[in-house]
Amino acid sequence: MKVSIITVCFNSAETIQNTFDSIRNQTYNNIELIVIDGASNDGTLDIIESNKDIISKMVSEPDQGLYDAMNKGINIANGDIVAILNSDDIFPSDDVIANVINKFQETNCDILYGNISYKNKKGETVRIWDSSPYLKGSFVKGWHPPHPSLFVKKSVYDRCGLFDTDFKIAADFEFMLRVFEKNDFKISYLNETFVSMLVGGRSNTLRGIISGQKEIKMAFKKNNINLPKLYFIRRYFIKLKEYLK
Repeated sequence: MKVSIITVCFNSAETIQNTFDSIRNQTYNNIELIVIDGASNDGTLDIIESNKDIISKMVSEPDQGLYDAMNKGINIANGDIVAILNSDDIFPSDDVIANVINKFQETNCDILYGNISYKNKKGETVRIWDSSPYLKGSFVKGWHPPHPSLFVKKSVYDRCGLFDTDFKIAADFEFMLRVFEKNDFKISYLNETFVSMLVGGRSNTLRGIISGQKEIKMAFKKNNINLPKLYFIRRYFIKLKEYLK
């Protein structure tokens, strides 16, 4: 099975080499790396050029945001399975892709997800998001898988569509809600850390949290799923347990 890894970047010179190194070191070799750059001007393009031996396709042009860039990558992906590894994320183990493929073959699933960890700039782990097996209806209880850990068959995107770019912060949540709760795909969970991410980002600011909550409400409405009154309390209680680990 071919795995298409999509790396979206913009002015990522400080971190993208680590991302490339973690892909280069994978023991599984049937990988198509697609880099979608938003017209960087900080040296990112030079780093991309120096890693062209592992890059199958590269686009560098202005985009309409993160999800628009992800959609560009998905549209040109030729792999059986699509993963998104952004330019400040890494695979923490050389066997991540090999273990993912083994699980796909073992379960014949359409979607696979795992766990993720968050690290600060010193490389210290500050949070671990240990997920759990999916049960239908879990989203309304405040649960959802970590999107960076998702490996999705290309056929799922072909059937359900891409990220809705009307969402600026929570398009990944809306996509997962749509494909998990509104369809009958076979979904598997592997209790391993697939991705290590740097802490921070727009969605973790106060303004981002407020905007994210509004978009989550929009996501439920778009998919005709009733949002329980205690949804956000349940959601943040789940996150609090992660921080307390």
